[in-house]
Amino acid sequence: MTKKSYDWEKGAELGEHSKRKLKILREYFFRYLTVKCGNPLQSSFRLAVVDGFSGAGRYKTGVSGSPLIFIEELQKAYQNINVRRAVQRLKPITFDCILFFNDVDASAIELLKINLAPLIIDIKEKNSGLNIKIRYSNCIFEQRYRYIKEEIKKLKIQNVIFNLDQYGYTHVTKEIIIDIMNSFKSVEILFTFMIGGFLQYASPSDIPKIQKNLDRIGISYEDLNAIRDIIDKKEWLGAAEKLIFDVFKECSTFFTPFSINHKDGYKYWLMHFANNYRARQEYNNVLHNNALHQAHFGRSGLNMLSYNSEDEGMLYLFDEEDRKVARGQLYDDIPNYINQNGGATQLREFYTKIFNNTPAHSDDIHKAIIENPDIEVITKAGGLRQKYNTIRADDYIRLKEQKSFFYFFTRKT
Repeated sequence: MTKKSYDWEKGAELGEHSKRKLKILREYFFRYLTVKCGNPLQSSFRLAVVDGFSGAGRYKTGVSGSPLIFIEELQKAYQNINVRRAVQRLKPITFDCILFFNDVDASAIELLKINLAPLIIDIKEKNSGLNIKIRYSNCIFEQRYRYIKEEIKKLKIQNVIFNLDQYGYTHVTKEIIIDIMNSFKSVEILFTFMIGGFLQYASPSDIPKIQKNLDRIGISYEDLNAIRDIIDKKEWLGAAEKLIFDVFKECSTFFTPFSINHKDGYKYWLMHFANNYRARQEYNNVLHNNALHQAHFGRSGLNMLSYNSEDEGMLYLFDEEDRKVARGQLYDDIPNYINQNGGATQLREFYTKIFNNTPAHSDDIHKAIIENPDIEVITKAGGLRQKYNTIRADDYIRLKEQKSFFYFFTRKT
C-alpha cells in the first residue's frame, strides 16, 4: 500500500519548502498563460493541465494547494488578458481548459471536489468565455498516465502542462518524463524530486532497495554515495546539481535543475522541463522574482556547471547581489561564445544554445550584450539596437570589427 504523504482529512501542514514551491508555481503559471495568449490575432486558447499528485487542494492554514492555484490563476489571467485586449480594442479571447486531478488518496480527491465547488460556481457565473472541465481520478499516477495521455490526444489539445509534485523520488520514472516531453507539441513539466536525505541514514541492508528505486530514474547509488562526505556543505548542491543535470538533460531540450533554498539543506528540488527556449527564459525570470527561494551552486554565466570548485563555484540565490556577479561573467562569456561561433548569430539561435546552461535573468543577458563594447545588435531591417529592453529574437548579435583593448585579454580561443 502506498503511504499517505499528507493527512488531508485532519488538515495537511504546509511546510516552508512547499510554501516556496507553490509561490513559484502560481507566478509561473500566470506568466505561462500571459505569454501563450500574447498574440493580438488570437481568438481562443486551449489547454490541458495534469496535476498528478493533487492532494485536497487546501492546506490546514487555508492556503491554496496546486489544484486551486491552477483554477485561480486561470480566472485571473483570463480577466487580465481580456481587460488588456479591451483597452486595445481587440475582441476577447476564450479559454477552453481541461484539468486532470489525480491522487492515490481517495479521501483527498473527495475533499478536493468540495474545495473546488465554490470556485467553479463563481467562474461559471462571472466568466462566460472561461470554459473549464475537470477529470478526477484516484490512482497511482504511473497507472493513470496512459489514460490521461490518450484523452488529451483525442481532444487534440496542443498546450499541455504537467505538475508532478511527488512525495519523495520514486513515483515518476524517467521514461514517463521522456514520453510526456515527446507526446505533445507544446508541453512543460514542473517536477518535484527529493535527493540526498536517504543517504544520511542508509545502512548496508538498505542499499539494494535504494538502488532499485534509483534505477527508475537512472541514478546510481555509487554516484550519490560519492558525494555523501560533503552532504552538509554548500558544495554538495553543486555536485548534486551536476549529477541531476546529467541524468535528466536528455528528457527535454531545456531542463532546469535548481534546488529549493532551505535552511535545512538543498535536498528538495523543483525542476522544469520544456522544449522551447522561451519557457526556460520565462522560468528563469520567475525564479529571479522569487529571490532566495531556489538555489544554484556553480557559475552564473553561460556555463553554469563548468567550474573549478576551488575558485569558481559559488552559491547563486537569484538576488540582486548574485545578479551583479552574473552580469560580470556574462560580460566575458557572451563575446567568447560569439567568437567561437563564427562571430555572429541570430538572437533566437543564441537563446536556443545558451538557455539550458545559464541561471541568468534575460534582462541581465541583454544588458551584458548592450553594455559590452565588443558586441553590437543589428535589427532585421539593418538598424542598431541601443537599449537592452528593445532586443528581439529576430535580431542579430555580432562582434564589432574594431575590438576593444580589453577584448584581446579576455577572449578564449
